[in-house]
Amino acid sequence: MDQNASGHVEFVHRSWPADPQQLVLIRRELAGWLAPLALSETETADVVLAVDEAAANAVRHAYGPDESGAVELTLWTEPGTLSIEVVDHGSWRPPADRPTEGGRGIPLMSTMSEAVLIHYDERGSRVLLRHRIPQGTTAQETTAPEPSEA
Repeated sequence: MDQNASGHVEFVHRSWPADPQQLVLIRRELAGWLAPLALSETETADVVLAVDEAAANAVRHAYGPDESGAVELTLWTEPGTLSIEVVDHGSWRPPADRPTEGGRGIPLMSTMSEAVLIHYDERGSRVLLRHRIPQGTTAQETTAPEPSEA
């Protein structure tokens, strides 16, 4: 994570292949990013679950069966607020096994987050999740680990 001179904004960005097997790695790395913040176990679990839903939607819906793609996470903090953006560069598609059913991902994200903003266009989809964090907490300056091959 990077910290600006005022010590208020933390930032980390990472990209993973849009593959269902990467979701566990995304959850694990996100939990590590959240560790320095003064969140309760429940708050951390809520953030991880909301991000997991957004990332899973990107993996399942953004790319066709013969397409490779990426899921990007960007996390930053500002005083009292944690923001996480999940981005893909595909085109939304309904799941092949349930093309007419709506999922529970967006309502779940809305329950777990203070705010959920979703934008999609020809460049892909962006999901912004915002959470309150205790005032006066800043993450310790750390460096995001290099991507590991899984």
